[in-house]
Amino acid sequence: MIQKRNYIYLLALLAVFFYAPLTYSQTTPPKTETKSKLFEETTTDSDFLMAIEKAGEVLESAHNDTEFDGNSHHLFGDIKRTQSKLDLILASLKGSNPNVRNQQMYGIVLKEIEQELDEQNAAINARNLALEKIKNRVIDLRKDKTLMVLIKDTIRRKQFKQELANLKNRYLSTDSLMTKNQGILNTNKRLTVERKIAVSNALIMVDTKLEKSGISMLKKEYPALWSTDSTAKKIVGQNIKAKIIIEENVAAYYLSYRAGGLITLVLLMGLLSWYIARNLKYLNNNGHAENLSQFNFKYLNKGVIIPVAVIGLNIAVVSNLYAPAMFIELIQLALLGLLTFIFKSSWSKIAMRNWVLLLVLFLVLCFLDLFIAVGFIQRCAFIIINILGIRYGFVQLKSIKDQLYIKGFFKWATIIFIGLNILALLNNLFGRVSLANMLSLTAFISLTQIVALSVLLKIVLEIILLQIYTTRVKRGIEKIFDFESLSDTLKKPFIIVITYMWVVVIASNLNFWESLRTGLAALLSHPNTIGSITFTLGNIVLFFIIIWMAHLLQNYVAYFFGEIDDENEENVNKRQHSKLLITRLVVLISGYLLAVAASGMPLDKLSILLGALGVGVGLGLQNVVNNFVSGIILIFDKPIQIGDVINISSESGRVKSMGLRTTKINAANGAEIIIPNGNLLSQNITNWTYTDNFKLVEIAIEVTGDIMPEEINAIVLESLESMQLVNNTKTPQLYYTAISEGKFNLQVKFWCSIYRTEETISSARQVLFSNFKAKGLTLST
Repeated sequence: MIQKRNYIYLLALLAVFFYAPLTYSQTTPPKTETKSKLFEETTTDSDFLMAIEKAGEVLESAHNDTEFDGNSHHLFGDIKRTQSKLDLILASLKGSNPNVRNQQMYGIVLKEIEQELDEQNAAINARNLALEKIKNRVIDLRKDKTLMVLIKDTIRRKQFKQELANLKNRYLSTDSLMTKNQGILNTNKRLTVERKIAVSNALIMVDTKLEKSGISMLKKEYPALWSTDSTAKKIVGQNIKAKIIIEENVAAYYLSYRAGGLITLVLLMGLLSWYIARNLKYLNNNGHAENLSQFNFKYLNKGVIIPVAVIGLNIAVVSNLYAPAMFIELIQLALLGLLTFIFKSSWSKIAMRNWVLLLVLFLVLCFLDLFIAVGFIQRCAFIIINILGIRYGFVQLKSIKDQLYIKGFFKWATIIFIGLNILALLNNLFGRVSLANMLSLTAFISLTQIVALSVLLKIVLEIILLQIYTTRVKRGIEKIFDFESLSDTLKKPFIIVITYMWVVVIASNLNFWESLRTGLAALLSHPNTIGSITFTLGNIVLFFIIIWMAHLLQNYVAYFFGEIDDENEENVNKRQHSKLLITRLVVLISGYLLAVAASGMPLDKLSILLGALGVGVGLGLQNVVNNFVSGIILIFDKPIQIGDVINISSESGRVKSMGLRTTKINAANGAEIIIPNGNLLSQNITNWTYTDNFKLVEIAIEVTGDIMPEEINAIVLESLESMQLVNNTKTPQLYYTAISEGKFNLQVKFWCSIYRTEETISSARQVLFSNFKAKGLTLST
């Protein structure tokens, strides 16, 4: 009201100013006392113009600032989208099935809408506050004495009639815009408040239904199956078609609600498909595609789309834990359908028949749970399915287990499958139907999901092996490497991931994952204090997880460069190894920095830790730090690289690996020599392969017989040119050390691979001996 009165006052003031008569007074001005002009006011026309210009600038600025910017229009769009989401969720909530999954999804969506409304309300309040500040800027024009003098002076107003008229128009335009925009903000604020009330009521309804569901699962809901109570014998009375429509609406809403995440997942899977197809196309164009059969590929050799779809659907199952029952079960069935298509050509007939039976039981179970009301028929159908499931677990699952890539988890999945079916059967008999239904669905999902995750693991390993082989082919290495031992090494971290995915899916279907997650989050986020340091268990766990992942990644990053542990000496790409070492260094440093940042350690405490570390370096860690820094220098300076043949002190051999602290050298006798990096920099190193991999070797021979030196030269050169192990791009050298009648001593020098020196020298001696003997000459070396 105060603000409104201020506006009325200002409007009246300007109205008096603009509509007052602008005529000169005809009366004789009264005589005034004669004063010195030194003490008279000296406000000039220029001062009045400046005051009018200043007021015009204030009004123009106020008008521009009152206009809604792009962020404001984006806010109004968000408000409309929130209203649409809320209308859909409230409509679905009224006619929804009392399904625990659906209620959980409603609760999560409503909480997100509530958060959106809070943010929108805060944004509206901020804009209202900004509008009030703009109003105050206009009201503050009354404090301009020069402008007020001009408004009160009826004579001078006529002189500035046009300027004041323009000022009036600016004021009216600004005032109209302020009134309009403030009305829009107030309307949206009222709507957000009304929607927050609706969301709060809906959350109460959802919580009540979830509480009733939880209570009903822990007590007897229906009479025992053998009871004569009419409830137990009740025949299905609800319209299946109507329930299908409700579930379709709920699933369609969730699909639109999660559209962004699902589209992102589809795009990522499309990118993965392109990546795999590119590698397969390269191998096919270069005639290496048939070699993939030697890697025991089961899935990538049948196309790209279906294996990638299996990966995407597995991720979709885990990332949509609170999806409606129909949505998540449709994803499960789509995943199982793709697996059936994959298994069709590779599984035995018995295993395939048992797999199809499992799918049929699961499909019937889903239909009964979603669309058939609880009654005698539904309960009997569930009992039959549970009995078949128990028999299936004891008798028929062995044939499926033999077809899987990982069999250890399947044993536990079988135990869980049989146990949950037994519990579901007992609970159904004694009237705890909701719990029985939940246990039955979880039993089948746990079994089918472990099959899907086993396939997922195999597909991921095939993708990695494909990348390694393609990279090696591009480097000119066509030899098949030991992929089985490499797969055993690679699958260890992935087994941890799929175990987590499997446990999460089971816990979510048993309806205790959210409670477990909330409890763990509370435990891990609880602040603990030791002295002046405050920390949480979550930060510590996250610190070690990031460190573990950084070390794991730096160990496995070589595989994406096509490198394997037992690489042939001549296949070593030194430049690529240098890039690999730098990549490993960057991964480790980034991992440690990210781990420190994730730990939440304050910088002042970190400086204390670094100071203590400095003391440790000064006392006993000089060698460790020296070797670490030397390792970094070796990586960037590159005096030696992996694959180089070097001599250092009394040791010689081939560089096998370079770490940040030590370097491993393979000696000729098979020993592995571990040398600290500090020693490598502090001693003289002879690097035989710094420039290339060729070495000049020498053979001393003695030729006896009737022959001229020119003929000897020709025989030697022809012999060396015929040998593939000799590098004939560099001309061999022949030096005679002694010549007598019928006897010639000479040294033969030629270039060969340093990795096959002994083999080349031996072959050269044999070829020279044979060629000279064919000429009737005697050769000794």
